[in-house]
Amino acid sequence: MSKNSVLKGVFLVGLGATSYGMLATFVKLAYKENFTTAEVTSSQFIYGILGMLLINVFQKIKKKEQVIKATTKNITHLMLAGTSLGMTSVFYYLAVKYIPVSIGIVLLMQTVWMGVLLEWFLDKNAPSLQKIISVGIVLVGTILATNLFSKSLDLDWRGIMWGLLAAASFTTTMFTANRIAIDISSAQRSLYMLLGGAIIVFGFSMATQMTPFNLGIFTKWGIVLALFGTIIPPILMNAGFPHTGIGLGSIVSSLELPVSVTMAFIILNEKVIPTQWLGIFLIIIAIVIMNIQLKKE
Repeated sequence: MSKNSVLKGVFLVGLGATSYGMLATFVKLAYKENFTTAEVTSSQFIYGILGMLLINVFQKIKKKEQVIKATTKNITHLMLAGTSLGMTSVFYYLAVKYIPVSIGIVLLMQTVWMGVLLEWFLDKNAPSLQKIISVGIVLVGTILATNLFSKSLDLDWRGIMWGLLAAASFTTTMFTANRIAIDISSAQRSLYMLLGGAIIVFGFSMATQMTPFNLGIFTKWGIVLALFGTIIPPILMNAGFPHTGIGLGSIVSSLELPVSVTMAFIILNEKVIPTQWLGIFLIIIAIVIMNIQLKKE
């Protein structure tokens, strides 16, 4: 693999992670305009599905018979996997409703150790020393990044609960997305996973929306949330990961964490103290350690 190819991959994955990092700040801004979680998630998924449909049609016209069609089994599996994607959006957006974005993104990053546990449970492979060290660093970094021992800390328990549930469902999404129907195009996979996620999102909306649905979300924040949450990141990351490989790609995608905190700091004026930045740095270091190749093949 050429150096230019790797650099291209790093650039694409980095842009995708940056897009994801901006998402929670936009959600928080929508909340300030009194839009509900149901309105935010529904508009994002509706626009996301429409966007992915257009991308699939474009690919089909451009490549014609070269596009491998998803089987009924592929579609069923991807939609089932997509339900965890819908749960991640609902849980994460509920979390940042009650706690700062800078804390919410740190909770979401608990996927690092949750992924290790899930892999251990499903594959029956005990984690390596490298992964155990990484998990330890993540936990220390989390304590610092959430300012857990501060006497002035007053975090809403609902935000912490939803944040950890978001991390758990996101772990499931990542684990299944890399194993299901990998022979079909990423655009098709994204579309069917979004359709599966939409079932959860629309069900949540019908169960929780007690006021008339504010259609203004579609003209104000819906397009932005869909672009930065469900359209741009998957396209860029799916294009970039083949050039970087999983290890380097995972390291670069950790950019989502500092970008999210920086956006919250600049736009939302959230207070982020030096020890929290240290915790964020430790989490990124842990992701690097977990994914770097310590031994040459």
